[in-house]
Amino acid sequence: MGTWHDIPLGKTAYVNARLVDPATGLDEPGALLTDGETIVDFGPGLFADGVPDGIEAVDCNGRCLAPGLVDIRVQLREPGEEHKGTMATAGRAATAGGVTTMVCLPNTNPPIDDVSVLEFVARRARKLGLTKVYAYGAATKRAEGNELAEMGTLAEAGAVAFTDGDQAVANAQVMRRALTYAATFDLLMVQHPEEPALSGCGVMNGGEMATRLGLTGIPRQAEVIMVERDVRLVEMTGARLHFAHLSTREAVEAVATAKARGLPITCDTAPPYFALNEGAIGSYRTFAKLSPPLRTEDDRRAVIEGLKSGVIDCIASDHLPQDEDAKRLPFAQAAFGGIGLETLLAVTLELFHNGHLSLNGALRLITEAPANLMGLPAGRLKKGGAADLCLFDPDRGWKVDADRMRSKSKNTPFDGHLVQGLVLRTVVDGRAVFDQTGKDA
Repeated sequence: MGTWHDIPLGKTAYVNARLVDPATGLDEPGALLTDGETIVDFGPGLFADGVPDGIEAVDCNGRCLAPGLVDIRVQLREPGEEHKGTMATAGRAATAGGVTTMVCLPNTNPPIDDVSVLEFVARRARKLGLTKVYAYGAATKRAEGNELAEMGTLAEAGAVAFTDGDQAVANAQVMRRALTYAATFDLLMVQHPEEPALSGCGVMNGGEMATRLGLTGIPRQAEVIMVERDVRLVEMTGARLHFAHLSTREAVEAVATAKARGLPITCDTAPPYFALNEGAIGSYRTFAKLSPPLRTEDDRRAVIEGLKSGVIDCIASDHLPQDEDAKRLPFAQAAFGGIGLETLLAVTLELFHNGHLSLNGALRLITEAPANLMGLPAGRLKKGGAADLCLFDPDRGWKVDADRMRSKSKNTPFDGHLVQGLVLRTVVDGRAVFDQTGKDA
C-alpha cells in the first residue's frame, strides 16, 4: 500500500505573489506554476489573463513566494534519543518554519559513521514525506575524534560532508589525516571550532558577566585558537573546510584573513549569535545555554558585520533539542543547546528589518548560499527544478512561545521574543506540507 505522497499531483498556480529569488535577485510581483513535483514557469506576466480551468489557484495576497529554506545544521535525535525529538517532530517544526531541505548532524545513537545508519535516515525521511533530509557522515568512528570513519564509503552512500557534529576534532594529527583524506576525494570537512582543553567545564562566555553570576567561563580564545589551528592544517592539505556557528569577533577576522589568502575555507553562524548576546542568560535562563555560548555585544555586532561583508557564508539554525529534564536544572548542570527550525526565517529577517541587508540578501543566507555550499539541488526558483517553496509575510509580527513550538523539545533561546516574518505555506515537491493561509487576515 502506498503512502499519502504517492497520490498524483496536478497543476497549481500561485498568483498575486511577490516573487523573491536570491539566486537571481528577482523581487517583483508575479505568479508561479507547478506541475506535480516541478516548477513549470514563473514570472511577472504569468496568468495575466487569469488562471485556466483545471489548475488549482492559490492567491498569495501579495506575500513573498520564495525558495524553501535550506538548513545545514540540524540535530534530529533519531535514532537513539527519540525522547528529545524524532524525524517526524523535526519535520513538522521544519515545515512550519519554511525549511524544505535540511542536513542532519551525525551525533545520533548509533552515530552516522556507518552506511546502515545513513540509509536508515534516508528511508525514514522519504517515508515521512516532510522536509527533505540529507546527512553528514561522522569524520571519526563514533564521532569520538580518535580514528577516521570510512568517509569514502559514506560519501558514496550519500553523506554530503563530514563532521563530528557538536564535538571538535580536537587532535591535530587526526584532523590533519581527515583533511588529507578529504582533499584526495574532494570532500568537505565541517568543524565545531572550540578547543576542548580550553573550554573545559565552562558553561557560558568567559568574562565579567560570568564572574558576576558565579559561573565558570568559556574563553573566547577557545574558538579562535581552533580556527587558526585548522587554517594552518588547510594550508598543509589543501582540503575544503567549513567552520560552524562562529560567535566571536576574532574568529570572524581569522576566517576573513584566510579567505583573503585564497584558502578554501567557509563558515556559518546561527541566529542566536547575531540576535542575542550573553545578557539573554539573565537570571540563569537555561534556554540561553548554547554551544558555543552567547557572547558579548561586541561579538554580536562583529557577526553581523561578517554577514554583511560576506565573510560569513550562510546561516544555519543549529537546531539542538534537549528534553525538559536536561534543561530544568541549575545553569551549570543544564545541557547545552537550543531549537531553531521554527524561528530561522523570522530571526534572519531581523537583518533585513534592521537595515543590515536587503530582503534578498538576508534570504540568500538561508536558501541559495547553504545549498551551494553543500552541493544540494535546492535554494532557488528554477524552471524544471523541484517545487520546494516558502510563502511568507515578511512584516507579520508574532511572539515566540516555547510552549507552542512544534518541536518535541521546547528549548528555544528566543522564548518571549517579538519577531517579524510569518510562514504561511510550505511546499515540498509540489505538496503543501504546511499551510496556515486560511488564518491569514
